[in-house]
Amino acid sequence: MTLEVKIIPCRTDNYSYICIDGSKDAFVVDPSEFIPVDNYIKNNNLNLKFILNTHHHFDHVGGNIELKEKYNAKIVGSKNDRERIPGIDLCLAEGEFFEFHNYEAEILEIPGHTLGHIAFYFQSENIIFTGDTLFSLGCGRIFEGTPEMMFESLNKLKNLPDNTKVFCGHEYTLSNALFLDTVIKNTDLKKKIENLKLLQEKKEPSIPTTIGDEKKLNFFLKSNENNFKSHLKMNDSEDVEVFTYLRNLKDSF
Repeated sequence: MTLEVKIIPCRTDNYSYICIDGSKDAFVVDPSEFIPVDNYIKNNNLNLKFILNTHHHFDHVGGNIELKEKYNAKIVGSKNDRERIPGIDLCLAEGEFFEFHNYEAEILEIPGHTLGHIAFYFQSENIIFTGDTLFSLGCGRIFEGTPEMMFESLNKLKNLPDNTKVFCGHEYTLSNALFLDTVIKNTDLKKKIENLKLLQEKKEPSIPTTIGDEKKLNFFLKSNENNFKSHLKMNDSEDVEVFTYLRNLKDSF
């Protein structure tokens, strides 16, 4: 059986993910709310075994305690966030693994948005949960880390196989695309925007994306490309300076 990922819309634009493998056991990633996650679990007669958190922000851990109390599930998060993730049971660090039945996720530390941010990378399934570090056509705001941290974190994700499916924390794709369109006009990006508008009208998610697709259109992954630097008139700038300039532009968009 393959690992099946169910998208659970929460709050105004958050995504939580319930993962099942053909059995009735399941885990959830970043449950920002109790009710939508609980409803899916009840309606599908699932046994919630684990709660995975990419970082400590409330819109990713808001459902932790109620879900833990109801289902006796174990909460998994970063060792660096052990004091900030409600109810955490299992603290993991870079290179360690989370195991669920026949599946295992490598922990990747990807700080910048927060200092304790991690990703869960299921290599055998070509799936990664990136929280608020890598978005479709964007990246997270830098709240606790530095631009250098975020730049290195994105490079770590960028180096994963192109067919890796990316499940991120929010439905920001259209807004991200509209921002990128103000930076450089791009025919492929224009087509993407039209498709995203159709998805929005139908209230369908734009997620998952893939690492390969992000490398083609996500400007936050292009800071090292000479053509991109030339467009921005930053030919002599260091890669991280180009990234920082772009992130600052997005912050004021």
